[in-house]
Amino acid sequence: MSGRHLRRGACGGLLVALLAGCASTPAPPQALAEAGVPSPALAGHADLPLQASIDAFLAGLSRRCGQAYAGVVEIDVPASTDSTFAGKPLVMHVRECGTGAVRVPFHVGEDRSRTWVFTRTPSGLRFKHDHRHADGSPDALTMYGGDAAVARAPAPSSLRIAFPVDAESIAMFQAGGRAVSTTNTWAVELSDNRFVYELSRPGGRLFRVVFDLDRPVPAPPPPWGASDIVP
Repeated sequence: MSGRHLRRGACGGLLVALLAGCASTPAPPQALAEAGVPSPALAGHADLPLQASIDAFLAGLSRRCGQAYAGVVEIDVPASTDSTFAGKPLVMHVRECGTGAVRVPFHVGEDRSRTWVFTRTPSGLRFKHDHRHADGSPDALTMYGGDAAVARAPAPSSLRIAFPVDAESIAMFQAGGRAVSTTNTWAVELSDNRFVYELSRPGGRLFRVVFDLDRPVPAPPPPWGASDIVP
């Protein structure tokens, strides 16, 4: 497998330690509070420091670079009888981990068109969806997403970051006849044993895929359009 891997050195900082698996047990509420990180037990789903959360998320995800994990659809409402994901194996592959970006192909059966791209920006973290055709060419709707707006801890040793749709993506959706997607918010959650991808919209749309990080699976083939594929 090619791709740049982050060095897996010692963890730094409480959030990084929690999410990268350097702490064998969740930190107690007092330790979280002393570090300036609200605990769900103390402050509900209070906002976390965004930059520290971004650092922790990228460190925790990059620690698993090269690994692939199977997922299941946890929530899909309103339900669709012709869902693209119904009855197909779902696999995420933490494939490329650089200092500025992490690329995670998301395979749906034999469909290798999707790659999640997390990129550092001067102000935070950007999450985009890179969609390709089998010949590697970009889809008409590609590189849509948004910037990190809020981070929260839905459970001890768990981090959730939300990405509301950005202006560039709204314009793309409107031009492509996908006005329904102009109110999208994407979210990801990372803990020691699971990764969650979520899409939500006002009005009740909610789609969540949960991946089991305790059980790696064989790495899938490269995604369509990968730079290291030899024609």
